[in-house]
Amino acid sequence: MEKDFLAHLNEEQRAAVVATEGPVMIIAGAGSGKTRVLTYRIAHLINQGVDPYSILSLTFTNKAAREMKERITHLVGTGARDIWMGTFHSTFARLLRREASKIGYPVNFTIYDTDDSKTLLKSIVKELGLNDAAYKASALLSRISTLKTMLLSPKEYLADITYMNEDRAARREHFGQIFETYNKRLFKAGAMDFDDLLYHTNLLLRDHPEVLLKYQNMFRYIMVDEYQDTNFSQYMILRQLAARHLNICVVGDDAQSIYAFRGANIQNILNFQKHYADTQVFKLEQNYRSTKNIVNAANQVISKNRDQLQKTVWTSNEEGDKIKISRAYSDSEEGRQIAQSIFDTRISKQASNKEFAILYRTNAQSRPLEEALRKLNIPYRIYGGVSFYQRKEIKDIMAYFRLTINHHDEEALRRVINYPVRGIGDTTFDKMIVSANDNDVSIWTVMENIKDFNLPVQSRAIEKIGEFATLIKSFAAMLETHSAFKLAEYIASNSGLMKELYQDRTPEGINRMENVQELLNGLKDFTEKADPEGQMPTLNMFMEDIALLTSEDINEDEEHGSDKVLLMTIHAAKGLEFNYVYLGGLEENLFPSQMAINSREELEEERRLFYVALTRAKKQAYLSYSISRYKYGNALSCEPSRFLEELPEDCVENTISYTASSSEDNTYRSSFPKTPKVFNVSPPVMQNPLTKKKLVSINKAPMTGAPVDNSHLKELAVGMKVEHDRFGMGEVITMEGQYPNSKATVLFENGEKKQLLLRFARLKILG
Repeated sequence: MEKDFLAHLNEEQRAAVVATEGPVMIIAGAGSGKTRVLTYRIAHLINQGVDPYSILSLTFTNKAAREMKERITHLVGTGARDIWMGTFHSTFARLLRREASKIGYPVNFTIYDTDDSKTLLKSIVKELGLNDAAYKASALLSRISTLKTMLLSPKEYLADITYMNEDRAARREHFGQIFETYNKRLFKAGAMDFDDLLYHTNLLLRDHPEVLLKYQNMFRYIMVDEYQDTNFSQYMILRQLAARHLNICVVGDDAQSIYAFRGANIQNILNFQKHYADTQVFKLEQNYRSTKNIVNAANQVISKNRDQLQKTVWTSNEEGDKIKISRAYSDSEEGRQIAQSIFDTRISKQASNKEFAILYRTNAQSRPLEEALRKLNIPYRIYGGVSFYQRKEIKDIMAYFRLTINHHDEEALRRVINYPVRGIGDTTFDKMIVSANDNDVSIWTVMENIKDFNLPVQSRAIEKIGEFATLIKSFAAMLETHSAFKLAEYIASNSGLMKELYQDRTPEGINRMENVQELLNGLKDFTEKADPEGQMPTLNMFMEDIALLTSEDINEDEEHGSDKVLLMTIHAAKGLEFNYVYLGGLEENLFPSQMAINSREELEEERRLFYVALTRAKKQAYLSYSISRYKYGNALSCEPSRFLEELPEDCVENTISYTASSSEDNTYRSSFPKTPKVFNVSPPVMQNPLTKKKLVSINKAPMTGAPVDNSHLKELAVGMKVEHDRFGMGEVITMEGQYPNSKATVLFENGEKKQLLLRFARLKILG
């Protein structure tokens, strides 16, 4: 039996499977079959007589654990059920329940989820009489999570003068007190939060040597999947458990370490050989997933990183199509290009929708993509998230829009009457509902005439209700005098929503702010595309347009296997694969992110993220960027991402250009020009969705990369002084290639070093 399943492995995989003693590191390149190796390794151990109870196998998702256990059961039978296999959190929660009394917890302790923790923190802030705007629950929980991952207790935190000074400078001097109170309340309630499961496991193993020895002897063989994603707390648990027998096997790929924002520490895998002497290293370098062009391109890009474990991923698969790169004038056009390409490829390749995935760096990028897919009737779903227009922050601001247009919209009123908080509580609202029902009128009618209905509420609440009604009426008074964008921007600001979102500086809060900004970008786009000779595009018109785009069948089948294009962030795509992958928004300051270019380490993680995106593709990868993108209501010029320049020329050939047709049915014509990977396209001809008249989108902002006469740059040479509209004065330090395909590397006076393609570079030669 064993010989049969070992025969399914290649030479390096087989060597990794049978090397069961001592520390082992398996460096598994993308698509190299690491799950099969882990599965067969456990099956091999059981076939060699190892008790399944003595095997600890840790993963990062319950789905991965279930699938592995099913495969092992298929190979060795029901004994696989006795393996300690699961996620870090589920496995050590199980261990903690066994040993709960050692740390003063009941066996049936509660595990708080994020909402439970936030509710508790809000209560503590209120009880301490603190300003909840300065001490937001989401920000508090994020910081507490980081500290617990670092294995810092409240006592240690409060004793550290550095932390105290940081808190005073950030005007959160009471954070330490909140942290301490939070932990005490958790303990008193017999509860642990998500991070406590690993934090208390560490304390248990550290402070109770007899417990540590028990589990060291029990877990004679330890295996860890996705080791590059482990944090400090996870590292310390493994370090303690493996110290006795040293039979620890970790599998991972440093090139796919993309979760630093969650606390993952790439140094855990980079330094594994330093942590464990006599480590056997196996490299799974054969990619079974992608074509040669995709594998070679990904290798070339990741080779730019300094911090990495050297390996050369290769494949015996077919050469495959070249990577396609397209350029758009705007993010909306980029969405149309991608949607049309999917439409055409689906027909030409006889492909199903589920073979396609659209990836992006931030959730906010999904809006123009979703709209473009809907207009071509391409079914899709958001993977690991909700539709753009179903996100809470979008529904909140659109509820204000709805209420501005129709004051009697009860659901919109219910959603925003006390958001942001304005002193109209649930009790008051409930009394208005009763009065409205008794008098057979809308709730708005009661609000608008609140004094006439003699509600038994405090005068302060009546005053606040009147102020809110006046606010909504002031919005309504601007409906016919202001464009959709101007009014939406005014509502977002004067409703207090923007201020509320801006004050939350956690990653989640920033993401919500970006989503609202993206909605405003859509309104700006809608406003500017309107027929200049026709009616002013109002908020009413926009809402009608969006209502058609967002109407969905609530019974739609969203189960796994449904035939839909998947949209997701690159982070969410890790571990998945698709025949056709589209990656949009490849622009500087978007990808790589503006927040990730302050250090080499941060930039290298962005490059690993790009590597992950590329290696999701099996047959074809399509990359795109826009030379203009809306941000905060303004069209900003964009530059192509540096990652595009890092792709090898021989892997990038044809480009794709889509230009809207002049036909009334708003279809598109496609072409596949044999041109260099950066090229020019004509402004798209589009239709006003309301009048059906043709119009040309005119972008008034300067467009970096737009067609310019750069023939004077033929004379450019190393050492020359130049000036750039955006980066200022600089000096040419290197030159590559022949004009018009030549590139110049310029060191600017601000310290930035830029490589510019001369046929698009806006450079003035100074001498």
